[in-house]
Amino acid sequence: MDITPGTALEIAFVCAMPMELDPIVQKLRLHESAVGDVTVHTGSPGGRRIAAMVTGMGPALAAAGVKKLLDAVEVGRVVVVGITGAVDDDTPIGTLIRPEAVVDGSTDSPGREPVYRPAPHGPQTPAGVMWTTDRLITDPDEIAGLRSRGVVSLEMETAAIAAVCEQRSIPWSVFRVISDRATDGSVDEEIFHLSNQDGTPNDAAIERYFNEHPERVEAMARLAEGAVSGAERAAEAAIAACALD
Repeated sequence: MDITPGTALEIAFVCAMPMELDPIVQKLRLHESAVGDVTVHTGSPGGRRIAAMVTGMGPALAAAGVKKLLDAVEVGRVVVVGITGAVDDDTPIGTLIRPEAVVDGSTDSPGREPVYRPAPHGPQTPAGVMWTTDRLITDPDEIAGLRSRGVVSLEMETAAIAAVCEQRSIPWSVFRVISDRATDGSVDEEIFHLSNQDGTPNDAAIERYFNEHPERVEAMARLAEGAVSGAERAAEAAIAACALD
């Protein structure tokens, strides 16, 4: 299904990284298309027009990408899909997070951060707070402070996407799965920068990292496995909630 400016879509799946998009494309047999300068994957599973896209990582790219899509086509619902990091040592890797609220922690207003609430969608009961940030958070005291506010996971895009949707009165929801933990040292600044801003792997940085840290191969393999399986689980949950499976 090709889309043209003004096309009406029932659902737009939005991901930060290609690896989060891949399982959606595969499961729904979507095909790459373009509308204006926006690259999307489109299809009509069950006769329902949908699209899926990658925005890139971080609040700025997420907001810009969704704005471009919504400027080009009509969308009935935006569904954010991908992975997220836990803020404790207890939540199992692979846990689906359906937050009752998403806080924009990337602002410069501590204690007065904007809060967004997903529209009801699917059978799961929303619980906990998801925190959107544009930086890596690993400081134990900062993490403890977030937990005291009901935060269950960290990610980099959802609040920015929610802000765009709410400005246009478009319902949105989020399906993210725990792939790592901010508390166990599995992700640090070096690892954080092994991806490009568009969500693709930074091959040069990855090669340099393994040359300098050969002892980290096994740990990195576990981290990658958690990300891939998390993206798969998030896609499955989002598709099921949209009654597209």
